[in-house]
Amino acid sequence: MNTEPRVDDDQLLDAYSRAVIQAVDAVGPAVVNVQRERGGGSGVIFTPDGLVLTNNHVVDGAARVEVILPEGRALRADVIGQDAGTDLAILRIDGTSLPWARFGDSRRVRVGQVAIAIGNPYGFQHSVTSGVISALGRSLRSRSGRLIDDIIQTDAALNPGNSGGPLVTTLGEVIGINTAMILPAQGLCFAIGINTARFVASRLIRDGRIRRGYIGIAGQNVDVPRATARANQLAVSSGVLVTSVEARSPAERAGFKKGDVILAFAQSAVTGVDDLHRMLSEEQIGLPSSLLVLRGAERLTVTVVPTESARD
Repeated sequence: MNTEPRVDDDQLLDAYSRAVIQAVDAVGPAVVNVQRERGGGSGVIFTPDGLVLTNNHVVDGAARVEVILPEGRALRADVIGQDAGTDLAILRIDGTSLPWARFGDSRRVRVGQVAIAIGNPYGFQHSVTSGVISALGRSLRSRSGRLIDDIIQTDAALNPGNSGGPLVTTLGEVIGINTAMILPAQGLCFAIGINTARFVASRLIRDGRIRRGYIGIAGQNVDVPRATARANQLAVSSGVLVTSVEARSPAERAGFKKGDVILAFAQSAVTGVDDLHRMLSEEQIGLPSSLLVLRGAERLTVTVVPTESARD
C-alpha cells in the first residue's frame, strides 16, 4: 500500500510555470494561424469583432487569406491595411465576441523579464516558447528597406511560421509582434514593439496604409570631412549625399542638385538616410520644411514641401 501523501498538481508547478500557463491561457485563444496559397504565419485578434494583427510579409501579395482559430474553425480574412515599412498588416474576420488579446506598453518592458511567444512554427499550431527579453531599442531593416525602430530582442525561440504572432508578458499582455530571427544564430529573435504596432494599426484601420512624406531624391550616407564641418560651423560628421533628383519632384522644385549633402531637416540633424526616412512623416506632408544643405563648400538652406509618398 502506498502511504506517500498525494501531491497536488499545483505543488508540482513552480511560480515560473504558473506564470507562463496563465499568460498562455489569457492570450492563446486569440492567437490564430494565418494561411495563404503557399505558406503562412501567425496573427493575434485584438478586438472582439475580428481585427487581426500580423506581419505584412505573411500576407503580402496573397490572393486569398484564411485564418484558422485555435478550436479549428477556418474563416476567410480580408486584408484591410498593409505597411511594408514596419512589416505590419491588419486583417478582418467575421465574428462577434471573439477572444481577443490585450496590448501592453513596450516602454515599460525591462531587459531580463520573461517573454512568451505563441504561434504556428512550421505549421505546428499553437506552439509556445518562452525566454527573456534580451535587449531593447534595437533597429531592424524591413524588406522594403526602411528601418523599424522600437524592436525587442528575445531568446524565446522563433521559427518560420511564428511571424505575426504575439510576444507576451507573464501578465498576459502583448508587448510585441514576432517578426524575425537570425539564422543560423541561436537565441537571436526579434519582435516589433507593441507601441509601434498600435500606432501603425490605428492608421491602417483608418486609411489602409501609412502616409509618409516624399521629396524625390535618392541618397546615400556620406562622411563630412572635419575641415569642411569646421569651416561651415557644423556639429555633424555625416549626412545624406544626394545621388539623384527625380523629375517634377518636390526636391527638383526646391532646387536640389545631385551632389548636395543634406545635414539637417527642420533643425534636426540628418546623419544618414534612416534619419531622413524617420523625419518624412505624415505630419510633414504639405508643410514647407527647411533643409540644411552643403553644396560644395557652400552652406545653404533649401525649403521643400513634401508630398505624400505613393510607395511604402
